[in-house]
Amino acid sequence: MAVPMARSARGHRAVPHTADIRLEAWAPTRDECIAEAVLGLVESFADVSRVRPARLVTVSVAEGPAEDMLLAVLDEVIYRLDVHGEVPVDIEADAADGSLDLRLAVADTDAVEPIGASPKAVSLHGLRFATDHARWSCSVTVDV
Repeated sequence: MAVPMARSARGHRAVPHTADIRLEAWAPTRDECIAEAVLGLVESFADVSRVRPARLVTVSVAEGPAEDMLLAVLDEVIYRLDVHGEVPVDIEADAADGSLDLRLAVADTDAVEPIGASPKAVSLHGLRFATDHARWSCSVTVDV
């Protein structure tokens, strides 16, 4: 679990929610915040702390509103989990010409220890992604 927002320039955490998963992430840049949200999502259902990645996957997401980009990235992680049986153990996100390039270091699902329900979808309800000019932060609810 990451350090609470007030003590760290970059991090993520799960917050109480009745039936789904509620995540918060923060970082100095939009791209780092998206990467933290991915790490928070993975930590909600898998322990990847002792797992070595099997391969590197590169994904590009079209530039757009921050909320749309966050949704696209989290949807990609859920898609890769469901269709390819891959779980990111690390992520780098960098802006490129008209897109956000993601480098996902992934492991096969059978190599990770499940610790929670697998994510099914990202909810639009309560989605927030903004900057206060000092850092970016986001909140998102994930259906399980």
